[in-house]
Amino acid sequence: MIRIKSLSKSYGDNKVLKEISLNFKPGEINGIVGENGAGKTTLFKCLAGLETYEGKIEYAAANLKDVTGFLFTNPHMLSRVTGMEYLRLMCNARHVGIDNIEEKNVFDLPLNRYADAYSTGMKKKLALTAILIQGNEIFILDEPFNGVDIHSNALILEVIQKLKELKKVVILSSHIFSTLDQICDTLHYLKDGKIEVSALKGEFEQIEKKMRKSGIGSKVEQLNLS
Repeated sequence: MIRIKSLSKSYGDNKVLKEISLNFKPGEINGIVGENGAGKTTLFKCLAGLETYEGKIEYAAANLKDVTGFLFTNPHMLSRVTGMEYLRLMCNARHVGIDNIEEKNVFDLPLNRYADAYSTGMKKKLALTAILIQGNEIFILDEPFNGVDIHSNALILEVIQKLKELKKVVILSSHIFSTLDQICDTLHYLKDGKIEVSALKGEFEQIEKKMRKSGIGSKVEQLNLS
């Protein structure tokens, strides 16, 4: 289990995360929702060991950074590195020997092409493939469905369900509420750097209602549509 205790993060005078306390259990899919700028990606970076922070993140089983696969919203690819070379590089970083990478290419990516020439969706699928074949225990997926075709979205959903069956810790964000409603066991609403509310499956409607009440109606009225 991952335990987050009173986690805060500031950039200068801007406090992005404020006293976050959460638990993430193996075999559960946790969704994080919130408007742009609410602090979702910053929270993910803290969990992945990419940002310093105040407070504590506890994971007794191992060094958290060594067993976490982090899928960025927009993965960056090194220039003049093929898709195949990228996957081998990511495996080597975790000392994982993989001889049958071609068989793991479930998204049918052109692995002989330079990865920096891939489309946004292809880069995301390559990065996801990499963290899957690394054999991680924790998966942090920042907008995994954004920019990806419908067929691949369906496959990603199946992959996430499989990770749940394997008792992995899965934490993801998405702006597609219906998708989160479909796959998540627990949903957390992050607003202005704080967890506004957490809800178990079957109770997500309360979060959706809170999000709708956060000024959306008044903003539409500002347009004065006719």
